[in-house]
Amino acid sequence: MIQSIVSYTEQFAILIPVIVGIVSVARKAGLATRYAPVFALVLGAVGGYFYIAGDIMGVLVGITMGLAASGAYSGVKTSIKPTE
Repeated sequence: MIQSIVSYTEQFAILIPVIVGIVSVARKAGLATRYAPVFALVLGAVGGYFYIAGDIMGVLVGITMGLAASGAYSGVKTSIKPTE
């Protein structure tokens, strides 16, 4: 199982920034901040299923990507706070 997750590194590198970008656009379109991590998780699961593999392994990898994207989104959001 670990070997198969490691083999998805290229897909991680492609899909995580895409998920972060889609969540950012959704936030600007009116998505509530508290739903952004859930939205990233759902996007990751759907992307994993359709882009990586059409089975449970793709969904699990997608959930991992959604969690990583959620952390990346919140990390960027908190590090780019406007100064007073």
